[in-house]
Amino acid sequence: MFMYASAQNITNKIVIDQFGYRPTSKKTAIIRNPQTGFDAGESFSPGSTYEVINSENQQVAYSGTITPWNSGAENTSSGDQAWWFDFSTVTTFGSYYVYDPTNNVKSYTFKIAENVYEEVLKHAVRAFFYQRSGHEKTVQHAGLYWADNASHVGDLQDLNCRKYDSSNDSSTELDVHGGWYDAGDYNKYSIWTSNYIVELLRAYQENPTIWTDDYNIPESGNGTPDLIDEVKWGLDHLLRLQLNDGSIISIVDAGHASPPSAATEQSLYGGVNTSSTLASSGAFALGATVFENLGMSSYANELQIAAEKAWNWAIINPNTLWQNNDAAYSSVGIGAGKQEVDDYGRLKYKLRAAVYLLELTGEINYKTFFDNNYSQIHMMQWTHAYPFEDEEQDILLEYTRLNDASESIANNILSTFSTAMNGNDNFSAYENEKDPYRAHMKDYTWGSNKQKCSVGNMFYQVEQYNANSSKADLGIEAAEEYLHYIHGVNPMGLMYLSNMYDYGGDNCVNQFYHSWFYEGTDYDEYGFSLYGPAPGFLTGGANPQYSIDGCCPGGCGSSENNAKCDFNGRDNLLNQPDQKSYLDFNSGWPSNSWEVTENSNGYQTEYIRLLSKFVYLSKINTSREVTADFTIFPNPANEFFIIKGAEKLHWELFDTSGKRIQSGKHKVLETKDIGSGIYYLKVNSNGSFKTIKLVVHN
Repeated sequence: MFMYASAQNITNKIVIDQFGYRPTSKKTAIIRNPQTGFDAGESFSPGSTYEVINSENQQVAYSGTITPWNSGAENTSSGDQAWWFDFSTVTTFGSYYVYDPTNNVKSYTFKIAENVYEEVLKHAVRAFFYQRSGHEKTVQHAGLYWADNASHVGDLQDLNCRKYDSSNDSSTELDVHGGWYDAGDYNKYSIWTSNYIVELLRAYQENPTIWTDDYNIPESGNGTPDLIDEVKWGLDHLLRLQLNDGSIISIVDAGHASPPSAATEQSLYGGVNTSSTLASSGAFALGATVFENLGMSSYANELQIAAEKAWNWAIINPNTLWQNNDAAYSSVGIGAGKQEVDDYGRLKYKLRAAVYLLELTGEINYKTFFDNNYSQIHMMQWTHAYPFEDEEQDILLEYTRLNDASESIANNILSTFSTAMNGNDNFSAYENEKDPYRAHMKDYTWGSNKQKCSVGNMFYQVEQYNANSSKADLGIEAAEEYLHYIHGVNPMGLMYLSNMYDYGGDNCVNQFYHSWFYEGTDYDEYGFSLYGPAPGFLTGGANPQYSIDGCCPGGCGSSENNAKCDFNGRDNLLNQPDQKSYLDFNSGWPSNSWEVTENSNGYQTEYIRLLSKFVYLSKINTSREVTADFTIFPNPANEFFIIKGAEKLHWELFDTSGKRIQSGKHKVLETKDIGSGIYYLKVNSNGSFKTIKLVVHN
């Protein structure tokens, strides 16, 4: 090794995950030469040799050549020519950057560490705390910049909310407080709230040992993982929306202001519908299973009663609709988004409710419904897996892990999923290196960052559900590439999370469409407004379908409105390659920034679920274990341990520093090739887990 001590400039032509990489991960820096799009004039000719430099001592940790993507061709999706610099052999913990000696330029600094995403996960989850409706954000928990009083708890707001068609009738008043602002708007939609709860609970179940009680939310330190506390905040809101007959109110329409507590408009709630009721039934049922496993039986019982009541109402009322903001139905104009679904959507939510009720109760009627109807899901009909039906695919896969699942149906689902994942836009695309940024996606639309995370989760599910053992490791590798895309490995060189500069980000989202962080407020833009937006929000992402309102350029009602048609950066957003169809802006109508930058809890949950699969803690955490029946023997041992009594298990072996040594799903753990000493084995079985100290004598 030798020392390097010359001035270097940071370039956006070398893109990396700005947080960093796990030691065992594949690590690829992308070197980009723009050809098409707003930056086409910024040509870059890389040197043939690149280096990884330790930023603390300036030593060269690795030196190697770069490889042109697709023989130097331009990629139409990004508008770039690209090269790959693989430095996967660098595994030593530390802080690094990638350096081009020929051009004397370098990438942003990043870390290599097992727990490189531990802090990131906390802030991604904390975004839900900032989205809480009806809850004070104190300085202690929100910081000085984003402290705010509880919103929507004034007269005729959420505590005494009236029905949409009876705003002057006090007899319709209900307490519908709590829940989360859905996205950049402050409305609350029951279907989508249910989806967020399910996604967060699945993230917990898939990696239960990583969730700690120190996220600095009001419930921190109560002995329950803060993720579960956040889920309970959402579940409590859904419970308030359930009427005595079991049906669920579809929407709560709320006023908007910055900060949220300044909103004074009357709140209104919408009608009940089958889709919201079925979606909530599934969320209640899964919640009951998780809370029971956590030892919170009373709350679990309340959720189970709510789940069964919702299911029973939906059986009697299979097609009750409630349209909002849909001109085709001359519907009531409350809320900001159409929340009703079609017949296929109701089938999806009924199947999901059946899966989680079957897991919870074991009752045969839920199994019968699933077995008789699962084949109607498109993945089964088309043998095609794609991110726009990730919820439907997830329901099918969830069924396969249940003890009561029909073996033939579970095998059919897994076989179909395996075949579908080998398709042109999944493994075939990854193995054939279709995208120079290593995170191929066929279609970029509104919310593309959510779809990116969905594809990443799909790849990971190949190993998670043992759908194709020959591609399990490749699926995990591919899944992590989609995470890197969100963290900066994209043509924008942009970390698609807001204001993460204090937590490892270098080029983050500085502004995005949100009623709290809106243009012209104190929270408008990092570095320019008084406060900027809160950290950790995932924005919508590249959207080549973006369009300025049709009233532009001269028909928007006033010269002031017309002037907003020609906003700063407009030409850098319109008519771009798919992956460059993004602009860091937050103005409203008629520039419609929400089509590109608005956050959504749906984007956030998909990202959290993907991120959590690659999170490892800086120390062993055994504080939340649930009594489990399985045992490990012999202990001490020299060549192997046997896990007895566990079903559908997943285990991880750690050394005393918290570094993961091995993981697996089989019941025999071979230790003949590891050194003598003390280790910790974490075993997860059907939602219960515990950590056992193992002693190895070799």
